[in-house]
Amino acid sequence: MLALACTAATAQDRTVRIATFNSELIRKGPGLLLRDILKGKDPQIAAFKTVLVEIRPDIIALQGIDHDLRSTALHALADDLAQAGLDYPYRFTAAPNAGQATGLDLNGNGKLGDADDNHGYGRFNGMGGMAVLSRYPIQQDRIEDYTPLLWRDLQGHIYPMQDGAPFGGVQVFETHRLSSRGHWVVPVTVPDIGPVRLMTFHASPPVYDGAEDRNGRRNHDEVAFWLDYLRRDDNTAPFAILGTANTDPARGDGRPEAITALLAHPRLQNPFDDSPTADFRDPVPGDLRVDYLLPSSGWRVVDHGMVSAPDASRHSLLWVDVTPADP
Repeated sequence: MLALACTAATAQDRTVRIATFNSELIRKGPGLLLRDILKGKDPQIAAFKTVLVEIRPDIIALQGIDHDLRSTALHALADDLAQAGLDYPYRFTAAPNAGQATGLDLNGNGKLGDADDNHGYGRFNGMGGMAVLSRYPIQQDRIEDYTPLLWRDLQGHIYPMQDGAPFGGVQVFETHRLSSRGHWVVPVTVPDIGPVRLMTFHASPPVYDGAEDRNGRRNHDEVAFWLDYLRRDDNTAPFAILGTANTDPARGDGRPEAITALLAHPRLQNPFDDSPTADFRDPVPGDLRVDYLLPSSGWRVVDHGMVSAPDASRHSLLWVDVTPADP
């Protein structure tokens, strides 16, 4: 009996709660998110804090959070959470492609300077970036940031072509980045477990383009990036792929091949069913499964859940409790 009790206690000690949440903490201009955090009266931010304090993830990947040069808004938000009893001393964010000017006509509409002509769609630099908050140390010097990766450098890419030439011309093809926001691999050192890798991203919606299907193809390849990464990856540390893929394998627009392959990948688990994770406008695009949390096969999934917080975001928060699969 004592041995069984010790085994249960050890398993509980080695359980970590990982979450992902597209928080939609996006404002109309730079500095406005920080303003709203500091004022302390914003109902969306209050709802965001409520759901995080309720779920209490050990590590959470956030999408849709405005980025600034010194990460001031993220630190202010984390400090606010700490005052509510949820302390994340370890934080990571980096500049997304969103809002970074290219000086080129990426969307092919004959005009320069559109929000869609930036490396990622954004009305200002840093609009709708990503972040990681953690109770445990983030190995900052071992983070892999693939945000600058050129689309053409992805093996097997499906960049749009027109009349035998790259859409937008050769200069656009040689400049166009893959990530609309970013692709990161963030290692976190979890006590009694060791390094845990968060592979997180936020892909472009596969809509708002023309017959060339630039966004649909980009969305597919942003998801396919992880298939290529896993082909090359020989790291045995447990991991999870998590974030907003912005494509549903069975509903809505988009090319489902990459997300379908990812869901069936032998190195991944898919503990969630096909229920929608986002409540979009009806009837189009409607409710879709666009957010994912896929633990690697090195984990045993103890529990998992999805929490809707409509006052905070159209997207649900996804969480898993995982422990190493080895005894």
